[in-house]
Amino acid sequence: MPRTPEETFRRLLELMLAKDTDAVAELWAEDGTAEFPFATGSAPRRLAGRDQVRDYLARLPEVMDMREVPAITVHHTHQPDTVVVEFTGTGRTVRTGEPYRLDYIVVTTVQDGLITRYRDYWSPLATASATGTLPELLDSLRSEVTR
Repeated sequence: MPRTPEETFRRLLELMLAKDTDAVAELWAEDGTAEFPFATGSAPRRLAGRDQVRDYLARLPEVMDMREVPAITVHHTHQPDTVVVEFTGTGRTVRTGEPYRLDYIVVTTVQDGLITRYRDYWSPLATASATGTLPELLDSLRSEVTR
């Protein structure tokens, strides 16, 4: 079992590439959170607890087929339980079959080898474009503006 924040995050990526989202969810502490500060439209901004993380992750293989993480940089912080990770994921979009490349910045806090806080600063526009859902995202943003 991974112990350090970097080991935990690298294990998360290995499991995502293996499409084992249930095992990824097991990396979360029972009351750990996942936050997506830039989320828009119907995407959740916060998941509370391992079960919500598990439910969220279970849908990902139906949307994106991540095949490789060609770039990863781990930045250690003054807090030994927290790392900032920059990485690139590439693969194919399930909906369109088109290739995609997405860049991420994630701040991960780990205690006793389990994720207690995960903050993912992904781009909603890049993700919607990669997943073939850009028209739906734009429609939802228009709806938010007209309210």
